[in-house]
Amino acid sequence: MLALETILLILLTFTSFFYLARGFKWEDLQEAFVRKVGEAITVMLILLCIGVLIGSWIVSGTIPMLIYYGIQMVHPAYIYIFGFGICILFSLLTGTSWGSAGTIGIVVMGMAELYDANLAIAAAAVVGGSFFGDKLSPLSDTTNVAALATEIDVYDHIRSMIYTTGPAALIAASAYTYLSLSRDLGGGKEAEVFDQIGAATEALSNMFNFNLLLLLPVAIIIWATFTKKPIILSLLASSVFSMLLALFFQDFSVELIFASLSTGFSTELIGQTIQDSSGITEILNRGGLYNLKEGVIICFLVFTFIGMLDLVDAINRVIQPLLKGIKKVSGLVAASLTGTLVTNLLVSNQYATSFIIGTAFNRKYDEMGVKRKVLSRSLEDTGTMMENMAPWTPSGVFMASALGVATLDYAPWQFLSISNLFIAYFFAFTGVAIFRKPKTPSQNVEGEI
Repeated sequence: MLALETILLILLTFTSFFYLARGFKWEDLQEAFVRKVGEAITVMLILLCIGVLIGSWIVSGTIPMLIYYGIQMVHPAYIYIFGFGICILFSLLTGTSWGSAGTIGIVVMGMAELYDANLAIAAAAVVGGSFFGDKLSPLSDTTNVAALATEIDVYDHIRSMIYTTGPAALIAASAYTYLSLSRDLGGGKEAEVFDQIGAATEALSNMFNFNLLLLLPVAIIIWATFTKKPIILSLLASSVFSMLLALFFQDFSVELIFASLSTGFSTELIGQTIQDSSGITEILNRGGLYNLKEGVIICFLVFTFIGMLDLVDAINRVIQPLLKGIKKVSGLVAASLTGTLVTNLLVSNQYATSFIIGTAFNRKYDEMGVKRKVLSRSLEDTGTMMENMAPWTPSGVFMASALGVATLDYAPWQFLSISNLFIAYFFAFTGVAIFRKPKTPSQNVEGEI
């Protein structure tokens, strides 16, 4: 299967020659996509800064300390609900579902296997918890992309998502609690599990020096989130502070600390042999400026392509005839939910899906007096949240590879995404949390809720 970046490059080349053959000048094309790419600069900078933040949080000891205490909190007898909760915490703090599943999620799966837990349920809990935080964290790439695609404030977008994702999380937590309490614990495995926990914590404590000050970078992000400070400045401030903490408290070289900001943390650069039978130190090799380069490249190419399509108003010419038949708000929201689901399953990329559906539906939401934060929420309700359940998408492939459980095996137990899907459509048809703009005398939309 061709990579999405390759497909976009082919489309850009074909579209460019087609436009030139139709009489457009290259200067016209260049002006169109440069103008559109300019709108994406902010989100591309955010993606780069998130990579820097993850690298700085690792080298400072912030993320390792959270893992250190987190795995001690996860009692094997309650592996499902604790796995779900801890992955929520990690993904909220880091803004990445992949990073959460690829760090604490792997540890949870290791303990689940040793304790004879149902690995499909454990994987579903890890995936659900990871995607909950990814969806609601202001550090998340998909969250910022959805807000950008609908041209709204990222915090308005997050507040809107709470209405659907919040109840879904409560349903999922209840289900995982029940499954944890009702399962047969089995005997003879406790010693092996706690040996693994001991090996993991010993490896982390040998590599890092932990103290409460390492939580300050997290506090900076939390404070900035609640006070609505500029997200890029917040990310950079937390990263710089983390770097200073690394210089003061960790026994790493200056070279390693700065390398963690650019290319990511690497245990190979530590210069000492770390005894780690648990394998937990391997999951720290991540982060850095180039960590989310794929997202930046896709964002750049998608906006270039959309800019060229905007030159002839192509998207509206194709979509608007289909939208003319929508007369009720319930139909509009349901159409955006279904369009996002189908598009994401076809293109296997939430970045592209957000831009395609956002561009197509923005104007219709305005015309029918519905706030765009309902659209941005819909992009994630059936896009971000459902992508991890399809085995051919990048998220589905990553989760299956990282956790060692096939996508279709954990999907039936992924209560968060399933509940979120039903809640989103229920709200669409009942009008719950479908936020409306103040009516003007000229507005008379049939079927208002």
